[in-house]
Amino acid sequence: AAVEAEPCPPVTHSPPPAPSLSGWSRYRAGPAFLTALRQRRAPRAVWSALPDEQWPLRIAEAAAATISAGRAALIVVPDYREVARVDAALRKLLDVGHHVTLSASLGPTARYRRFLAARRGTVRCVLGTRAAAFAPLAQLGLVVLWDDGDDLHVEPRAPYCHAREVLLTRAVLEGAGVLLGGFARTAEAQLLIASDWAHPLVADRPVVREAAARITALGEDTQLADDAAASFARLPSIAWRAAREALAREQPVLVQVPRRGYLPSLACQTCRSAARCGHCHGPLSISGRRSLPACRLCGRPAAAWQCPVCDGDTLRAAVIGARRTAEELGRAFSGTPVRTSGHDAVLEEVPDESALVIATPGAEPVVAGDGYGAVLLLDTWALLTRSDLRAAEEALRRWMNAAALARSSANGGRVIVMGEGELPVTQALMRWDPGWFAERELTERTELGFPPAVRMAKLTGSPGALTDFLAHTELPTAAQVLGPTPVIGVMGREHAGGFDEQVLLRVPRGDSRALVAALRTARAFWSASKAAEAVRVELDPQTIG
Repeated sequence: AAVEAEPCPPVTHSPPPAPSLSGWSRYRAGPAFLTALRQRRAPRAVWSALPDEQWPLRIAEAAAATISAGRAALIVVPDYREVARVDAALRKLLDVGHHVTLSASLGPTARYRRFLAARRGTVRCVLGTRAAAFAPLAQLGLVVLWDDGDDLHVEPRAPYCHAREVLLTRAVLEGAGVLLGGFARTAEAQLLIASDWAHPLVADRPVVREAAARITALGEDTQLADDAAASFARLPSIAWRAAREALAREQPVLVQVPRRGYLPSLACQTCRSAARCGHCHGPLSISGRRSLPACRLCGRPAAAWQCPVCDGDTLRAAVIGARRTAEELGRAFSGTPVRTSGHDAVLEEVPDESALVIATPGAEPVVAGDGYGAVLLLDTWALLTRSDLRAAEEALRRWMNAAALARSSANGGRVIVMGEGELPVTQALMRWDPGWFAERELTERTELGFPPAVRMAKLTGSPGALTDFLAHTELPTAAQVLGPTPVIGVMGREHAGGFDEQVLLRVPRGDSRALVAALRTARAFWSASKAAEAVRVELDPQTIG
């Protein structure tokens, strides 16, 4: 109430000048996209950013073009680090008072004051994380979403919406332009292109080759001839050479490790069976060099562990975490500074000097210079073997985000991916062709009847609650009921009858409205009947496993 009582400041800033089109000139139809925004039209594009691109500045230029035409721009990015980078780019192009940022770190008073500024029209651009997708802006002319495959865009609380769906819906309702950008491309973004709802914003192949680093995968005959152990070594000789050459040139080296911790997963040395806790059957792990094996769920130590399969009592590392990797590489490259980034200690930026940077996916710091001299992508199997529909898509997204931080091949940049070169996902990375892989993914999902080729809803609850809920749901004729199946993982809610189960409802995209109407009616009945057990309803779930 105190913030609402504050006097509304008058709008004193004038529209900014139209930005230069040179930054977008490397993309086919890039200048035409900005020109359409300046002409108050509503272009819709899926942008595949070049690996050496200053993408915050390109987004700021699109927002400035929209604001110069008297319309508003809404920008959504995954987390606070991207918010800071885009905010700095906006400050270069816009005068003070043209834009605000919305994030949880502001506190309720400051956040609500900025929310009111957008609602009253005193600012014309809002930047923030997923909650900013609902920011009230009059005369909305452009919605921007960066890296729509990041799961941070998914709201974990009801109504479990994705920022992409919110922004696309607002663009349709308010006649705004759309810019979905990223280094990788999701199947959902590819569907927008395949249906001619949006158009690709890509660079020609010669431009891509000039901007990208030299990317090498394992499995080539010449590598195996030089190093017979390359196919199973965690860090083969080609990766060692790339790292040593970059460090010799006083350039930092990025090492991406999929798992955090020290030894997050253990197995029996004799039979290779997963090591489990004798009390709760949870996975065992080691948190440090002098730590005992302990359960990740209940925390009980397992000093006298014995394998129930072969009676062995010796453990081996099944997965090596980021801290153990930093320890090993620190000994191998003695005298070289080693920095770690991940979990609760994320680095935003590192100096352009000789150093090893060990980071988990999504926590890679940028370099205060031209980029990393070498990027090593370790343990790629850990991302590709996940039991998830989006495993390959997510692996490519994380690899491309890391590889984009490397210097171009002309400046000596190298990317070494510890994966088989003949895999389609690895081929897409080596050629830097996310559009080809997204098209392949969409084709396969269409054949198999998986999202986004179909619309899907996930119901989660106890077996009895799911049965009763479905009994009061009048599904469309073409709907398919898949399940029930047990909830995978340790997050299932325990009740008297066991653990939660899930049911998947699949309909053709043409029956989307009918499915939503049926679930809305059933949900209203379930709430009115004051059912003892809750049923969680998710539309277009990010995970269906």
